[in-house]
Amino acid sequence: MRASSVLAGLGLLMALTGGGVAMVTLRERPPAKTVVVTPSLATVAVERTDLVDTRQLSGTLGFGTARTLKGTGTGVVTKLPRIGAKVTRGTQLYRVNDQPVVVFYGDTPPFRVIDKPGLEGNDVLELRRNLRALGYAVRSAAQSTSDPGLIDALKRWQDKLGVPEPGALRPGQIVVISGPARVSDLAAEPGAPADGPLIEVTSTTRVVEVPMTTTEAGSLKQGGAMKITLPDAHEVTGKVTAISRSITQDPNSGEPPKVVVTIKPDKPKDVAAYDAAPVRVRFTTSARKGVLAVPVGALVALREGGYALQTPDGALVAVTTGVFAGGLVEVSGDGIAPGQTVVTTP
Repeated sequence: MRASSVLAGLGLLMALTGGGVAMVTLRERPPAKTVVVTPSLATVAVERTDLVDTRQLSGTLGFGTARTLKGTGTGVVTKLPRIGAKVTRGTQLYRVNDQPVVVFYGDTPPFRVIDKPGLEGNDVLELRRNLRALGYAVRSAAQSTSDPGLIDALKRWQDKLGVPEPGALRPGQIVVISGPARVSDLAAEPGAPADGPLIEVTSTTRVVEVPMTTTEAGSLKQGGAMKITLPDAHEVTGKVTAISRSITQDPNSGEPPKVVVTIKPDKPKDVAAYDAAPVRVRFTTSARKGVLAVPVGALVALREGGYALQTPDGALVAVTTGVFAGGLVEVSGDGIAPGQTVVTTP
């Protein structure tokens, strides 16, 4: 090596060390220590509590399923009621050939002329009951048999209505329904034949109808309490009044078969602002009081089937599960006690 190169290197080293002498010592680094991290277990105590499982479904608030009233007799419809009109006994519901057709309560539609004593049948009994309810004295020991008193009361009632040739009740002069109703729609227009579908009626009481699977409906019973959430988010209470026995299924939807559950609000005024509206219904499907429960994440699925809980020392304790509700599950089994610590997922 040339002397000039050595001197230049020493000068640079002295400049970097501030004119002093720099000594460089190379040492081997000690190996890094291995740190063992032990994961901490998330644990929870088995608790005794009440579990309530609820379900929320969509429903429709309205006046229930409509029924179509079909006219009888001959003639032309000359007047129909307005939608929303109340239908009660004695109401002149519509007119045929400009003559009134009046509402009676019962279950036997008119099928013959009642115009003389000695006729017997349910239609006679129905006529007697309706005239009595309208204020006419028609009592008789033979309620189902017409007599002069019944025919006289019929004549006086029809005369008051302005019926031509009073004293004979003919098919087409009355329409029979089971009780108070409300006109929900019209199936005909003035000018239509009188012997066809004319009017659709519903109940006068607002109800909620909810399609449910048979499993969901199976947890309910008549009079069961329900919570109804209205479109304005206000929640009201109601009770189950009917569970249909007819099962329906749309073959193209892939959904399970369903029945219709009818719910009547406890206070009609709570839903008086709506004639029809979508609502949400919440109800309890199962409830258990004072049971042992853990978070669902504490369950360990066993290869042979069933579930277990794991203790902090790694042991597995087989359990039987019950109600699932609010992220908790009911558990029971030998060796499971309140306050016992078990492992769960964080």
